[in-house]
Order: sequence, then C-alpha cells, then structure tokens
Amino acid sequence: MQNKIRELTSKLGVEVNDVELYIQAVTHTSYAHEHKNSDIYHNERLEFLGDAVLELLISEILFFRYPKLPEGELTKLRAALVCEETLFQIACRLDLGSYLRLGKGEEASGGRERQSILSDAVEAVLGALYLDLGFKKTKEITFDLMQDMFEKIDRDQYTTDYKTTLQEITQRKYDTCPAYSIIEESGPDHDKEFLAEVVVDGKIVARGKGKSKKEAEQMAARTAWEKIK
Repeated sequence: MQNKIRELTSKLGVEVNDVELYIQAVTHTSYAHEHKNSDIYHNERLEFLGDAVLELLISEILFFRYPKLPEGELTKLRAALVCEETLFQIACRLDLGSYLRLGKGEEASGGRERQSILSDAVEAVLGALYLDLGFKKTKEITFDLMQDMFEKIDRDQYTTDYKTTLQEITQRKYDTCPAYSIIEESGPDHDKEFLAEVVVDGKIVARGKGKSKKEAEQMAARTAWEKIK
C-alpha cells in the first residue's frame, strides 16, 4: 500500500513524510469496519479537516486573486469551487478510485466510481496534506489541481446555476426534484424584491431573496444546496 501511496502523491508533485496519513485518507469506513479488530482507521476525520482547509484556502486564493470582486461574488465562486462535482473531477483526474481501500460490499456495488466517496476522499487527502506538509504547500497543490477552473473564472466563463446543481444532488440523494414558489413580493414596482421558497422531498428546505423571481429562486437553491451537500 505504501508504494501505491507514493505513486498517488507523485501525481501531486510532492514527497510526503507520513505515508500512514495518506493510507488513512484513502480508507473508506466500509474497509475499516470489516477490519475492526485491526489497527486501521478510516478517513472521516481527515475528510472533516480537509473540508475546512479547502474552504479556507479557496477563500484566500479568491480574496487575493480577485481584489475587486465584492463579498457576494466571492461567496458564489467559492461555492462553485468547493463542491462535490469539482472534487469528483479532481478525483477522476488523479484516478483516485484505484487507490481506495473499500469493504467487499462497497467494492462490489461500484464504490470506486461513486461520486460521493471519491469527493470525500479528495477532502481526506487534502486533510492529510495539511497535517503532513502545512497550509502553504496544500494551497499550492490545490491551486494546481484547480488551475483550469481559475482560468475559466479569469475568462468570465465560470458560472453557477444553483437550480441545476440542486436538482442533480436531490435526484441523487432523494430521487426527487426541488419545487419552487414565490411566497412574497415587496417594494414599489420599480424596485421589487421577491422571496422564493424551495421544497425538497415534501419539506421546506430554504428561502432566498432577489430583485427578480429568477434571482430569488437561485438564492433559495444555493442555500438549499449548501445545507444538503
């Protein structure tokens, strides 16, 4: 397993110190549970850490790279970059699925290609990188992995349709599509504000405000997506 980890980290362009951290990062809970009498740890704690590290380092990159963007636009870009789909793309590029340690059942059900498992593993690897090599090096590696996405932002080609993103995740998780409704309008005709509500699986998940019905629905979708993801 150590040789496989060396192969994986070479794709990231780094020499690591603590190989065991990265072995843990690619160990799914199903594998650890099947070997519960052994000294084997799964990757959920590293995933927790990596999620926080990723959000902070992307925030820092966006803050300095786009000094003229307001907070709202920075938040939208961060949400687009720090999402399951983006992490899944990185995992595919690294062929991360081939390095995972999975339980027999998860292996048989196609766990190596499952988006949620792969995106979680990317976060766990980032958590391992942070503990092993520090924040600065982890930021450099993450920027390299996402460079094409930042170039799209530079060309103003990176946009986020939160309604589509929310629909994809609700179909995957709940086998249903979100439903929207405008529940309130306020303000004079020349300066209207709309309040939208989004319902998923029969439950009100989030609300959002906007200067148009479309913008209000997008903001509701964004809040709902952030809750569900």
